Amino acid sequence: MGKHVAHIVWDWNGTLFHDIDAVMAATNAAFAEIGLEPITLERYRELYCVPIPKFYERLLGRLPTEAEWDHMDGVFHRHYLDHRLGCGLADGAEELLESWQTSGGTQSIMSMYGHEDLVPLVRGFGIERRFTRVDGRTGPSGGSKAEHMARHLAGLDGIPADRTVVIGDALDDAVAAAHVGAHAVLYTGGSHSRAGLTAAGVPVVDSLAEAVAEAARLAGRRRSAS
Repeated sequence: MGKHVAHIVWDWNGTLFHDIDAVMAATNAAFAEIGLEPITLERYRELYCVPIPKFYERLLGRLPTEAEWDHMDGVFHRHYLDHRLGCGLADGAEELLESWQTSGGTQSIMSMYGHEDLVPLVRGFGIERRFTRVDGRTGPSGGSKAEHMARHLAGLDGIPADRTVVIGDALDDAVAAAHVGAHAVLYTGGSHSRAGLTAAGVPVVDSLAEAVAEAARLAGRRRSAS
């Protein structure tokens, strides 16, 4: 793996793909469908959690019914697809992906965005060649990433979990990393506040450049211990 020991597993939404404005617009559209007032980004980041029905419970004071959840989920995704068109990669993402690859590192994507939508989106940005594997969610939305991460790592060619660094924007990314025995670095540009992310007990950064630097540091620490 060249000079890097780490393999990076990137999250997509809110990490490589800067779509928080689309998420907020779609979330408030879904809230309007059941009579909830719109919320600010700050409030969203304070309350957001997975599984996502628990996020709605924090707002409603109760878990949504199955019918309410199905309806809000459908509205969210419909509006998200419209607003997603105005979103792009996070600042510096292309250069960081290229640099990590050309310096000998490997990387992949594990996202809770639906697989059939994720792959053409990644391909459309011209970055698919930077990744050894691109996996999106299969099955219903709203759950945790942990089991998906386990399947993702099982599909990587001989890369052990303790040489893997998950970079994402949500506490669930750290949970998924811990589930498989990987490291995690959390980025403040997406769904959670910095204060919320620090609860995970892993490095928290404000830019993807810092996230990659942390991954390299973890790789160096692993190399020194080898």
